[in-house]
Amino acid sequence: MNMFVDQIKIEVHAGKGGDGMVAFRREKYVPNGGPAGGDGGRGGSIILKVDEGLRTLMDFRYHRIFKAKNGGNGMSKQMTGPSAEDTVIAVPQGTTVRDLDTGEIIGDLVEQGQELVVAKGGRGGRGNIHFASAKNPAPEIAENGEPGEDHYLELELKMLADVGLIGFPSVGKSTLLSVVTGAKPKIAAYEFTTLTPNLGMVMLPDGRDFAMADMPGLIEGASKGVGLGLKFLRHIERTRVLLHLVDMSSEDPHQAIERYRQINKELANYDPELLKRPQIVVATKMDLPNSDDNLATFKADLATDKTLESQPEIFPISAVTHQGVQQLMQLTADLLDKTPSFDSESHDKELTAEYRAAAPEKADSTADFTITKDEDGTWVLGGEKLIRLFKMTDLTHEESQLRFARQLRHMGVDDALRAKGVQDGDLVRIEKFVFEFIQ
Repeated sequence: MNMFVDQIKIEVHAGKGGDGMVAFRREKYVPNGGPAGGDGGRGGSIILKVDEGLRTLMDFRYHRIFKAKNGGNGMSKQMTGPSAEDTVIAVPQGTTVRDLDTGEIIGDLVEQGQELVVAKGGRGGRGNIHFASAKNPAPEIAENGEPGEDHYLELELKMLADVGLIGFPSVGKSTLLSVVTGAKPKIAAYEFTTLTPNLGMVMLPDGRDFAMADMPGLIEGASKGVGLGLKFLRHIERTRVLLHLVDMSSEDPHQAIERYRQINKELANYDPELLKRPQIVVATKMDLPNSDDNLATFKADLATDKTLESQPEIFPISAVTHQGVQQLMQLTADLLDKTPSFDSESHDKELTAEYRAAAPEKADSTADFTITKDEDGTWVLGGEKLIRLFKMTDLTHEESQLRFARQLRHMGVDDALRAKGVQDGDLVRIEKFVFEFIQ
């Protein structure tokens, strides 16, 4: 069964910058050559780019971890290492990108060719040419490259259809879509007939066109997450006009109104805003024996419904005989011309708040540094800024180690350790690097 993938989690790891080099000029007639170590190249970033040829997030099902290449190391003679190429990942139009660690929506990719940098490559480390001074004309200091960003993301695809077909399973949504757009949906008579929201373009003789999506059949309780309903209700969010298909061929004359109300109730439970979208009620299967009588009953039931703010327009069709289909498409296009596009920003803000509320409490990684103590009594230093500085320190050179020690002192790490009771000779660890604390 080919399920439509509309939400997927991926990991993105940008490339690390290349390391700077410690090197000196060795030229025949220059007895004391100066520093000549070049900088490292920039690490590759990871970029999402809209490809309008893609319709689903299916490709991500089997490839979820993306790593960009690292920058090249600096070279002698002041030569900079090569920068890595960025990794560009194609996504369909309508992909929303969320950072799973913060719950923030970091981008909404809707335009063809639109790009979003989701993980930035690290800058290259500086070579020793940058550290020369009057006091130290031949420094043995170079920086390692900056680590690239790592992020854990969720991609969510909301279909960018202008018109959504809604209604119970088997009311004729797939049939109508195949007649007016040439889309070839798989059609069968069971609940959740359409497991993939099929998307097709309707082209009218007057030159107008619009995208129409067949929304999978809803069942009662879908907005509470019963069955597959909730997942598919998301796809209706951005449609501007809803065609509500109601099957008129039932043996029960009141079934049509009951099902019509049930679907509207689902929409209201999911997002009351959806009921404010223009809706055309499409009476389907009008070529079958009971349909005319059932349509008359349906209209009478609607006329006495006190809950409706206004009476919806009812349009009878038969997708099988094509009766009324072309006129319905003209009417839909007219309604689209008058309907502004839906702003999903407020909905996205609500979702962000929901994610934040549900997200587990995290340690504050924005602090410059953190201090904890291991079971064996070793003091452990962490924190985003401190780890970044550590990773950019070339520990093979004593001058670089001394520079790192000065940076820690300047950040207030020494004072903070003393305040926590560190003693001379205590061990201090940063990742796998362990050293003794000396006052």
